[in-house]
Amino acid sequence: MLPHDLLWGMMPEHLAVDAPSWVLDTLSAGHPVVVRRAMTAVGQVSVGVRGPLREQRYGAVMPVSAIQRRTSPEQLRSVQSPRDLPALQALDQLRPLLEQLGLDWGVSGSAGFELASSVEALHVRSDLDLILRTPQPLERNAARELLALLDTAVCPVDLQLQAPQGAVALREWAGPSRRVLLKSASGAHLVLDPWQAVA
Repeated sequence: MLPHDLLWGMMPEHLAVDAPSWVLDTLSAGHPVVVRRAMTAVGQVSVGVRGPLREQRYGAVMPVSAIQRRTSPEQLRSVQSPRDLPALQALDQLRPLLEQLGLDWGVSGSAGFELASSVEALHVRSDLDLILRTPQPLERNAARELLALLDTAVCPVDLQLQAPQGAVALREWAGPSRRVLLKSASGAHLVLDPWQAVA
């Protein structure tokens, strides 16, 4: 399992006793949880539960044995939605451009959640969240060119580069700062090269 994967099978009994009531309601409704980038014990996976409100996000731990189904961001890139919203229009617009990159990419965030679960998570002001698997370094000039393409979309697009050591925002890697924030399982690190090992 990788960060941004969606998992089904977590039950209210897997939660801490002080979990908010909306988290229990969400799991009782059969909604998936999203894999988070964090260290866990063997046999467990760190996940996030998302509620109907933007501020409703809850971190938890799910037993691997409870997983009934898994959907990756890559599996969602060709999924169509009957809803007509800017984030979905942007996905339709960018899909052929992303396919030409020759790298695995996928849909995450609210759009990924909605496409995978059919639970309405997007609204007219939602950004489009994407991931791009970059096992090899992406040159900063190439990052700037890709960002320029994404910025032609009908809504803001937030793309994360998934390097072997963690994730970095494309917008940051394409920017002027020498150091960028790499999100890894051990936390966030300011690094010069996201493709180098984090101590």
